[in-house]
Amino acid sequence: CSFNEFEGTGVFDIDRPQNSSVTLSIAAGSVDTRNSDRDAHLRSADFFDAEQYPQLTFRSTSVESRGQDDYRVTGDLSIKGVTRPVTVDFEYTGTAVDPYGNRRIGFEASARVNRKDWGLTWNAALEAGGVLVGEQVKLEFEVSAIRLTED
Repeated sequence: CSFNEFEGTGVFDIDRPQNSSVTLSIAAGSVDTRNSDRDAHLRSADFFDAEQYPQLTFRSTSVESRGQDDYRVTGDLSIKGVTRPVTVDFEYTGTAVDPYGNRRIGFEASARVNRKDWGLTWNAALEAGGVLVGEQVKLEFEVSAIRLTED
């Protein structure tokens, strides 16, 4: 599953990571599993309720260095009107100049969350036993950001 519409901003201070920050806004209705029926169900009130809660948001509250090229970002993740803290471990993957002359910086990250912590509780029992939807969700990020200023 991915989300096709999002935007974010960040400040990255490599010398003083505690001065860094990130904000992210994701359009709930842009969820894409490559299955239109499943996508419609995920947009419904059973899951993201995209009509009433059109945005999922993340705002960092702290950034700390965890060693060379590793950073821990803690922040508030809001889904369906519920805000809870989340910690995400990021790995700095480097900088490069793209074909358009923009200086880019890259990060990769992942975290696991329990969807029920945000009120995403819908499920269905399977005839063979168990349930259709697991509680644990793995969040994965691949970030390529363009430097806007030298500051």
